[in-house]
Amino acid sequence: MKTKMHLAFDLSFTHTDGRWRTAGSWAHRTYPDVSMYEDLARIAERGCIDMLFFGDGTGIPATWQNSEEVGARWGIQWPRQDMSPYITAMSRVTKHLGFGLTYASTFMPPFYVARLLNSLDLITDGRMAFNVITSTRRSDAANYGFDDLMDHNARYDRMEEFVDVCKALWASVEPDAFVWDRATGIVCDPAKVHPINHVGQFFKVRGPLNTVPSPQGRPVLIQAGGSPRGIAASAHFADLVFAAAPPRAAKIKHRQALDKALAAKGRDPATVGILFSTNIIVGATEQEANAKKEALLDMLPPEAVGAYLSHNIGYDFSALPDRFSPAQVSREIAALQASPMSFVAKLAAELGDCEMTREEFFQHGLRVATGYDRAVTGTPAQLADFMEEEFEATGCRGGFMISHPYTTPRDMMDIIDFLIPELQRRGRFRTRYEGRTLRENLGQ
Repeated sequence: MKTKMHLAFDLSFTHTDGRWRTAGSWAHRTYPDVSMYEDLARIAERGCIDMLFFGDGTGIPATWQNSEEVGARWGIQWPRQDMSPYITAMSRVTKHLGFGLTYASTFMPPFYVARLLNSLDLITDGRMAFNVITSTRRSDAANYGFDDLMDHNARYDRMEEFVDVCKALWASVEPDAFVWDRATGIVCDPAKVHPINHVGQFFKVRGPLNTVPSPQGRPVLIQAGGSPRGIAASAHFADLVFAAAPPRAAKIKHRQALDKALAAKGRDPATVGILFSTNIIVGATEQEANAKKEALLDMLPPEAVGAYLSHNIGYDFSALPDRFSPAQVSREIAALQASPMSFVAKLAAELGDCEMTREEFFQHGLRVATGYDRAVTGTPAQLADFMEEEFEATGCRGGFMISHPYTTPRDMMDIIDFLIPELQRRGRFRTRYEGRTLRENLGQ
């Protein structure tokens, strides 16, 4: 029997960066219409998808020219709502679909997040995942009182302690602690309620969590980190890893590095899957799919691309000279404690110390900002071939995070109606949900 892959949709940016105005996207509705999200949840559950995933950020991009003007004008990575109430609405129109919610451990207090995720896991009847992130976005940091970005490794140290505190809080009230005995009036067995008395480098939390235990005990924990320090954090606590969409050789390398880190932590590598971020464009023919891909290059003007790159990498690219070396810029980015794994680092690896023009740089950047460079196009059969081959090459553990469908809901419906049946025919994807909770459906 073939191993089945897991599939999720990342809907973080279906309404930003020019996607909202593409043909077939947000027709007759405007973000953040909750009815659209309810429809998307119904569509995903019809296709037996594991999870809808929502990344998050809390600032309007302001790194480009030290101003929100360009980001605000073109809708770059904003607006962004807190998706927790939307997940509640989506959970009421579905029974099996899971939901991934993101908060930054760099800024948030663990008690608040643990309590919120516990409540959401109760409301959804055990269908929550928590995507734990560090943040390299300066506009986010400014909204939480930070004058500058925290050191790269310190962000991960804080993340690991943050998750340790959350896990202790989720375990601080035992599953059978509540008795609700009407005859005696006793609500809970106090012997099964435990303060955690955590005192660490970043947090001081007494506990216990003042909530009823949730169906899963705790949400599924997701982490995305491609640097060596990020992979070490994944090995520390992640149930599931969300990874970028590099070439196959880099996927294999990531899987091998994660397996080694998990083994060093005494964890079984077979229990932690990777969902590789994948942009998919389905067409009735290969030519139709390719035409959709080429249209992506018309989504954003150059200044919007600059705002996108500056925000996500944490470096003001408006100050680039007419000619420069990507390698030097990559070193400057690392010195600023911004993202060391950005596409600039990849350019630097390809070009060495060779120079490029500012115009050439933003042409590369357009392909990144629109997802053009990551888009996998083809017919359902061609895409299924690609997914099977990648899945086999990376050990058949995990699957794919189908990222930011370019036209929503049209592209999402095409995936559900055409690609999913092809994967099901090949025995690579479920035809019904196996479990009650998200953890059970992920096979954990």
